[in-house]
Formats: sequence, C-alpha cells, structure tokens
Amino acid sequence: MQVHAPVRWWSVAIFVPALFAIFWATAYLAPPATELGALYQYFGAALVAFALAMVPYGRAAFGLLAFRPAGWRLVSAGMLGGLIVSVAVSPIAQESEWLQQVVEMVRESGQLLASLLLIAGLAPLAEELVFRGLLYGWLEGRWGPRVAVVGSALAFAAAHSEPVYIAMALPSGLFLGLLRWRSNSLVTPLIAHVTNNGAFVLMAKYLDF
Repeated sequence: MQVHAPVRWWSVAIFVPALFAIFWATAYLAPPATELGALYQYFGAALVAFALAMVPYGRAAFGLLAFRPAGWRLVSAGMLGGLIVSVAVSPIAQESEWLQQVVEMVRESGQLLASLLLIAGLAPLAEELVFRGLLYGWLEGRWGPRVAVVGSALAFAAAHSEPVYIAMALPSGLFLGLLRWRSNSLVTPLIAHVTNNGAFVLMAKYLDF
C-alpha cells in the first residue's frame, strides 16, 4: 500500500548529516566514559536528528510514519516471528566481535537495567523510526512497498558495519520490513524489535552462549 503523501527525499538528506554532526558534537563536549554511554549518545543523537528531519511535516508526520493501531494477530505473529528469526541466525552471533562486546557489557555488575533500556528500548525505537519509518516512507512513496522492504533492510544491515553482524541483521531487517508492509503500521515492527532485543539481553545475562 503506497502512502498518498510520501516522505520527501530531503528528510533523509537532513537526517544523515544531522546524525553525525550531533553525535560527534556531543561526544566531543561530553566524552562517554563507557561503551554503554557511547551507545546512549549515538541513539540519542539519532532521535534528535530524526526529529529535525520530520519537524517540517508537523502533525502529518505521524501519518507519514504509519503511527497507527495494529491488529493483535499481526503483532503477536511479529513477536514470535522475530524470535524465530533471531534463533535461526544465533549461531552466527558467536562469530561477531561486536555482539560479544555487548554480551560482556550486559553481564557487567549493575548494568542489566541500563542495558535493557538501551538495547530493548532506545535502540529499537530509534532504528524503527529511521529505517521502517523515515527511510521506508521515502522508498515506498518513490518506488513502492517491495523496494521499501528490501531497501530499508539493506540500509539497516549496512548500518551495523561488521560483516558478521550484517549477515545477522539482514534477515531481521527483511522480516521487520514485511511486518511494516503487511500491517501498514510502524507499531508492529517496533514491538517485534523490542521483544527480540529484550530477549537477547536477558539471554545474554542469564544464559551461557
């Protein structure tokens, strides 16, 4: 389903430089003491840059981003499907240096709540707003939903930078994009993403993998 008033290309053009400018400025003015702090700064910068890109639309931004109710069946299927996809690619996780660093971060004493808020809260919110909201909305309006699903998934995977992590993120990105398409709601992939990341944090904390 194509939106009637798509997200414009200049919104993406605003977001990208704003993200890096805000992140590097905050990192320079307040250097993070830990990896967790750096991640909070990065995803916080992403939310601010996203807001700057969407301000010109005013209240219409909510419709463009597909902030609308989602049926419980698709939400439930998304949560379950996201977990299945994650389990399917989990053998690759042991090869990812970045994910192993995240596991170590989660297992640090007193870091569980802060890790949950970041990995299962701030990170999926920022990523869904950017990839299944901003970018998907532009691609869908320009080339249709199929290109939006694939294009947003490729960008989502590439943003994870590490080759092994990219291989893990691409199937998840495709699945989340399909949820966005089929439900016509950003809420569905957001809930699935939060559920998946939350499960990862708890498994990293309490299971040996």
